[in-house]
Amino acid sequence: MIYFDGVSKHYNDGRSYGLEDITFQVQPNEFVSIVGHSGAGKTTLLKMVIAEDRPSAGTVFYESLDVHRIPKSKLPQYRRKIGTVFQDFKLLPHKTAYENVAFAMEANGRSDAEIAENVPQALALVDLEDKAFNFPHELSGGEKQRVAIARAIVNQPDIIIADEPTGNLDPIATYEVVQILRKINDLGTTVIMTTHNKGVIDEIERRVITMDEGRIIRDDANGKYVL
Repeated sequence: MIYFDGVSKHYNDGRSYGLEDITFQVQPNEFVSIVGHSGAGKTTLLKMVIAEDRPSAGTVFYESLDVHRIPKSKLPQYRRKIGTVFQDFKLLPHKTAYENVAFAMEANGRSDAEIAENVPQALALVDLEDKAFNFPHELSGGEKQRVAIARAIVNQPDIIIADEPTGNLDPIATYEVVQILRKINDLGTTVIMTTHNKGVIDEIERRVITMDEGRIIRDDANGKYVL
């Protein structure tokens, strides 16, 4: 599904690691956790998948499609295949949970009927039916992240990319978010997640890719957090 073929990224600022000769693939329906210290290249790798950053060398494929040869006009169509979840939620503060999720569908040109059907389903999947009309300031950190996950899945993407999704959460909220991501994966969506959290990795017991200074140094099918 996703294939990195000899991908490198070199920066000139001298402050951050890029990527060095990264080759790996992610199969459909996999749950892959990417771990490593800050600056190891995890976020750069994710940005390559969604074509927000370009490699200095090598190629990133989505199926047989070279991600970085997609015309600008067709990038939105490609990105609809990928739902994104961020550490800082990125919710619209003046919209309710329902409206935040609906906005993702509106941006994709979905009909009012589709929105009315799919948004409640997405909120139910993340156990937030009763918070649909709460604003972000009325939600806990864990609830905000679950709204963000609902927004990411509502258009039924092939892949969910989660960049440090539990970084700002307490242990209970972290556990809830991880269980929801596992449930989404069990329903057939590929999940690629970066995290610093050892407990999260050990709980998931799925594939773990460990990065250091822009390189992959371990790739374990049922890994633990080892650094």
